[in-house]
Amino acid sequence: MEEQKELTLLETWRGIAYSSQMSKKDSDRFWANYFTLEKGIYEQILANPDEVVTGTVKELAEKYNVELLIMVGFLDGINESLKKENPIDTMTEDTVVNLGFDNELLYKNMVEAKAEWLYTLEAWDNLIDADRRKELYKEQKASHTVVKGAKIGRNDPCPCGSGKKYKFCCGR
Repeated sequence: MEEQKELTLLETWRGIAYSSQMSKKDSDRFWANYFTLEKGIYEQILANPDEVVTGTVKELAEKYNVELLIMVGFLDGINESLKKENPIDTMTEDTVVNLGFDNELLYKNMVEAKAEWLYTLEAWDNLIDADRRKELYKEQKASHTVVKGAKIGRNDPCPCGSGKKYKFCCGR
């Protein structure tokens, strides 16, 4: 008989948040609630950027007055923006985590996630000047711009280096 593997906190969070069983209406309601709570946490941590918040997952959930799994979702979202990533794949409610973020990386990741409600928070005014935020925004948006190379004409030399015309070589 096969043993039932217990889900990690992250697997539980993702199972709920990305459930295909949830109706569109319930999903929209779930995410609207989550984004409101997420914004509240970011407002608090951005207000004190020099304070590296640490504690167990459970302690941080209590500190920011959110349910444990909401905190897990928050940690999942911010992890790539941290100076030292947390072990989110294996964390339990007693795992000590940190929220020591890199300002510019966090801002760019918010732009990447299209989280306008986060990268337009007033707290950014005190962290990164407006001109630098514009640069970071453009850098992030440009990182996904696909630039196509010049089109090869039928009668151009083949790029493979054979010396033949493209139409008689790789263009067949």
